Amino acid sequence: MVERSADWIKQAKRDLENAEYELKGGFYEWSCFLSQQASEKAVKAVFQKLGGEAYGHSVAGLLQRLPKGLEPDKVIMDMAKELDRAHIPTRYPNVHPEGAPYEAYTEGDAKRLIGFARAIVEYCEGLLSRI
Repeated sequence: MVERSADWIKQAKRDLENAEYELKGGFYEWSCFLSQQASEKAVKAVFQKLGGEAYGHSVAGLLQRLPKGLEPDKVIMDMAKELDRAHIPTRYPNVHPEGAPYEAYTEGDAKRLIGFARAIVEYCEGLLSRI
């Protein structure tokens, strides 16, 4: 298997940039979704660097599967769990009791999740520099 951690982390950073762009345009649901995607890809970059392939979309689940010594603290895990809650509901109306997903997300949600994603991307970049 070809090791492509650099590609994964580059895309994670790009998704984070796009989350910030969507925030400026008022597309808060997309900003939240892209924050989740950036985090997921950053963790998958770490698995790539370790010579593995990570499957699934749960940021918290992926972080929990990191080898001993690389696992994050509770603060990062709590951020990951909140980001996971933006994976599907940001895109599908049938997840909500009523209304379109864009009606359920606020500027505050987008800003918070961008901050969480930034913290996870930075955490993963730190891991990548050590392994």
